[in-house]
Amino acid sequence: MPTTTIAGHAVEVNDEGFLTRPDQWSDDLGTELARLIGIELSDDHWKLVHFLRDDFAHQGETATLRRVSTQTGTPIKSLFDLFPGKPAKKMAYVAGLPKPKGCV
Repeated sequence: MPTTTIAGHAVEVNDEGFLTRPDQWSDDLGTELARLIGIELSDDHWKLVHFLRDDFAHQGETATLRRVSTQTGTPIKSLFDLFPGKPAKKMAYVAGLPKPKGCV
């Protein structure tokens, strides 16, 4: 896997820029990953990012948009407002996780 440096951290990424080792992630890295895709993280963003990371640790895979919505009580429209365009993909990217299954 290619290695790149983001926010002073050497991390392994795939060809789409997603971290391949979620254990290399940190809050500082998440902030920089968000900045790279034009998102400034608010408390609402962090709630979702931390949910994704906790859920991944328990489930072994990245949560789908529907799971994020139902488990956090966040309406899907709000997920699109916070992570415009492709929220599931962008949330996973910022959280340092693989894309959810079925995400293009």
